[in-house]
Amino acid sequence: MIEGIILGLETIMTIQNLLLIACGCITGSLIGMLPGLGPISAIALMIPISYNLDPASGMILLSGVYYGAIFGGSTSSILINAPGVAGTVATAFDGYPLAMSGQAGKALASAAYASFAGGTLAILLLMISVPYLADLSLSFQSADYFLLMLLGLSLVTAFAEKGSFGKALIMTCLGLSLATVGTDLASGVERFTFGRADLIDGINFLLVAMATFALTEAFLMVLEKNRGNKPLPIVEQGGLKLSQQEIRDITPVICRSSLLGFLVGILPGAGATIASFLAYGAERSLAGEQSKPFGQGNLKGLTAPEAANNAACSGSFVPLLTLGIPGSGTTAILLGALVSYGIQPGPRLYLDEPAIFWSVVISMYFGNLILLLINLPLIPYIAKLLLIPRTILVPLIIFFSLTGVYLISFNTFDLYLMILFTLVAVFLRQTGFPMAPLLLGFILGGMLEDNLRRAMTISQGDISILWQRPSSLALLILISIALISPLVRRLLPTMVKLYDR
Repeated sequence: MIEGIILGLETIMTIQNLLLIACGCITGSLIGMLPGLGPISAIALMIPISYNLDPASGMILLSGVYYGAIFGGSTSSILINAPGVAGTVATAFDGYPLAMSGQAGKALASAAYASFAGGTLAILLLMISVPYLADLSLSFQSADYFLLMLLGLSLVTAFAEKGSFGKALIMTCLGLSLATVGTDLASGVERFTFGRADLIDGINFLLVAMATFALTEAFLMVLEKNRGNKPLPIVEQGGLKLSQQEIRDITPVICRSSLLGFLVGILPGAGATIASFLAYGAERSLAGEQSKPFGQGNLKGLTAPEAANNAACSGSFVPLLTLGIPGSGTTAILLGALVSYGIQPGPRLYLDEPAIFWSVVISMYFGNLILLLINLPLIPYIAKLLLIPRTILVPLIIFFSLTGVYLISFNTFDLYLMILFTLVAVFLRQTGFPMAPLLLGFILGGMLEDNLRRAMTISQGDISILWQRPSSLALLILISIALISPLVRRLLPTMVKLYDR
């Protein structure tokens, strides 16, 4: 671990990479503040820039955008009760009442401190736990890789709203279908190209990411009507300080929530949103009688989800970097970026690409420090960015989306395909279908197929290879639990009522 930290520091401590961390954090923080946008859209917009960098520098930039967006997403939640990202929804429960009571500065400062502390504690846990998880790479075979990809796909419940597991499953299958378009590398046979040479190489990952998130958000903004801007609360620089008693009150909350957030972030399919709600609920249960009830401007209710969602961001890198399984829609995009660099994410990444692995881990701490130093003094001014009119914001998103895709392929067919995907995605979003499972299926589809083919080749077509080894059997059990649990949760209340009768 010490050697890895030193290697990470050597990679980070260059002018270029330090600037990339700062640029990523600032960009992510600014985009995270804008309601309707989030880390997925932010990363999608920055991917074209990262293609011009080496893999380590590119991942440093994209990682900075990720936790920068989560860090900055609390601003719009607190000031106008409009969460910039899903992970900051719980932040608004107590942050907005604090702002409306004239304590907007204290609320923003508390969120910044909690975010920094949560991210820092999670990074320490990440450095300690990852080397042990990476040791699993010595025992992994193609069947295990296939089952790991299948486990990631089966955990679509994290992307589905209550009662929408079926829709999430449909979107996952749609993503897997899109991944089959192109030329099969093993046989050289064209699949679902419909005679078009433009589809021989398959559908570009950036095209799908931009169409389903960044460009779709822009179209949805245009479609929304009668949305007025509430006046921003006045944020004074002198109001950013916390009293000694307030610091003592929130310190144990931040520690507990950081640990919970990190553990939730490790789980494939979980993420910052789930972590923030769990932390808020846990602290609300532990609080008992409070002078200021939760939901009415309680600092504990603000700092708990903020610490948890930032810790979950760091925790989500554990399954991403060590197992190749994204823990959220955002890390699914990061997974796609790794694949586009020609790097195979998974248990071997820690051993085969240590510079990339440790530079990403170390960059997290530098990023959190930069975010804290930048956000605190600029809080009164950053808040004014929320006043950007949609007439400017929407054209900018459309311009960057179309330009980013075109600069990758220089093919106008990709632009037409992107617009078609966007129109379909807008319709699906409005009918309650989540986009993250589609992107997850699209990214994992190719790896799923390749590893299954290798496993079947090794076993000469004997499918029992998928459950012969203890590790494979354990993964199959987890997959079964993940697929059955939504049905059990849905049927359980009915069964209880029948039993009571």
